[in-house]
Amino acid sequence: MKTNIFKVFSYYRDKNEFIKQLSRDDFGWKFIANISLMIIALLFIDGFVIGIYHSLIQSVSAGIKLFILFLLSLIICFPTFYVIQIIIGSRIKLINLIAIILSGALLSSWILVAFIPIVIFFMITGGNYYFMQLLHIAIMGFASFFGMKLIVEALKFNCENEDIYPKTGVTIFRFWIVIFLFVSIQLGWNLRPFMSKQTEPFQIFRQYEGNFYTAILYSFDKIINPQKEQKQENHTPINLEKYKDKK
Repeated sequence: MKTNIFKVFSYYRDKNEFIKQLSRDDFGWKFIANISLMIIALLFIDGFVIGIYHSLIQSVSAGIKLFILFLLSLIICFPTFYVIQIIIGSRIKLINLIAIILSGALLSSWILVAFIPIVIFFMITGGNYYFMQLLHIAIMGFASFFGMKLIVEALKFNCENEDIYPKTGVTIFRFWIVIFLFVSIQLGWNLRPFMSKQTEPFQIFRQYEGNFYTAILYSFDKIINPQKEQKQENHTPINLEKYKDKK
């Protein structure tokens, strides 16, 4: 199987043939290494664009952290998934399973990069911090959907045509997707910020209360009620300790 970064697009032209190739033995670990490098490069490009909203140094930091986020999430979650496949009687080879999952990730990465012109358009035309934050999350969700869809189709092919993958495994994979998403969200929260307000100093990591879900709700609230942000920026809190000392 040729290691071609555009090969994943054959999924749309001839889905069955592309998925069939992922089940063959005509590729080795070199293919896995090359496709991993492709994913890293594409995720770095997307992260770079996310961070450029703030500064060049923030964009480099975001690019590095985005592919680290993917690799760490996969390293944490994949062993559990693979062991369960063995327990339920799956006969699919490790290299084929990794190739299937990475092909889905490559497709998602390409979709992320394809949205870059739209992201830049909103960035140039005045999209505020909270809108851009939600836009990136929506694009990532959209890209992840198609990547996971490719993986499910490949697993179904091995189940129905190759008879080396049990039907139960497809259901388990859907549960694994949920676990993978929760791990990725938690890791992403710990690796933040990927994008910062332009008025804030550069930070590699950020420490404050809350979680990913409350941050999303907060961003929605700031978009719906932008005057709240303006009031908070203009408001200077009174230092009560100063008056206590005078007394």
